[in-house]
Order: sequence, then structure tokens, then C-alpha cells
Amino acid sequence: MATSGIGQQYDKIAAWWNDYHMDSAYGVAQIMRALSFAPSQGNALDVGCGSGGRIIRRLKEQGYEVTGIDASEKMINLARKNHPDSLFIHEDIRHWETEDRFDFIVAWDCLFHLPLSMQKPVLSKFCNMLSDRGVMIHTFGDSLGKHTDSWQGQKFHYSSIGMTQNIELLHENGLSVLHLELDQFPEKHVYIISKKLYKTEPDRLPLVGAHLT
Repeated sequence: MATSGIGQQYDKIAAWWNDYHMDSAYGVAQIMRALSFAPSQGNALDVGCGSGGRIIRRLKEQGYEVTGIDASEKMINLARKNHPDSLFIHEDIRHWETEDRFDFIVAWDCLFHLPLSMQKPVLSKFCNMLSDRGVMIHTFGDSLGKHTDSWQGQKFHYSSIGMTQNIELLHENGLSVLHLELDQFPEKHVYIISKKLYKTEPDRLPLVGAHLT
């Protein structure tokens, strides 16, 4: 079982995170938008699931069987208590592999902690984990680069390949972009909803409902 630095950092704030986000509305509207494009039920993967809470509850309400993965052992332990009927995995997403395929993948506010060199490999891995017509929602910074910031008394590292490269990578892996939005403008936070095409479908679909501000 891999242990990463980011996992240890989130171990330190796991109890606070659980209390703060258990019933918060942060990101819920965006995830519900993504679910409106997705199958009505199936298997869902929550990447960087933390202690579970608001996101996993919505997935289960929509009829999904949920698998959560997080690098923080303390977060995973809390998630298992919060959702004893779901599967939770303590692992570094950079190294985790599975033969399972998912109808819905959410990676909300977690990929930006990866090193810049790992952004494309990990996002490509998620694309390959999607079933045909599966839907993914993930977040990232709007421009290419990396930086550090202090939060909850710790220094966190962030990186992003930006909007253009995220869109290109999705297309290269057979996904169509359905919605892209700078949802916290003027903050540089972006979320994107994409859908994996059947092999018999056209390799591109028109961009639907994109909002850049």
C-alpha cells in the first residue's frame, strides 16, 4: 500500500475535513450536473474521496455502487465509518490499477495535488477506466504551471496542464467534452464534464453548454 506525502498532509486535517464537508454544498451542483449526463445507475469511482460525505451520498442516491480511493489513511478510515456499504481503498492514485470499469468517475479537487509530470498519465488512466458512455467530472487550474500555497497550517503543492491540454487529452482518449466552466471566477478553478464515446460513434461531438466565465 503506497503512502504519499499528500496523504500524510491530509491525515493531519482529516477530522476537521470530515466535520466541515460532511454536509456542505460545495461542488454538489456541479456533480449533479454531471450526473444528469450519466447513466441512471452503475459503478462509480470517487477519486480523492476524503471521508466520503456529500459526494458519495449523491452517488448512492442515484443508484450507484461506489468505490472511493484516497491517499490519506485517516480519511479512508472515516469514509468506511460513514459509508460501511461502500468500498474504500487507501492507495496513491499514481500507482493504483484495476480491471474494473466505471460508469461515473468524479475527481473533485484532487488531481491538482499531483506533480505536473503525472497530470497526463493519471488523467489518461481515468479515461481508460471509464465504460462506454461513462461520464467523468474532474477539476483543475485554468492555466499550465505549478505553485505552492499555505492552507490549514501546511504548505501544499499544486499543478495543472491547463484548459487546452485537458481538453486535448480527453479527445485523444475518446471522450467528448460536454461542459466546461470557470465555476469560481475570478478564482482559477475549472471543472469539466466529459463522456466516453461508443467505438461506433463519431470521434467528436460538439461542445455543449461551455461557460468560460
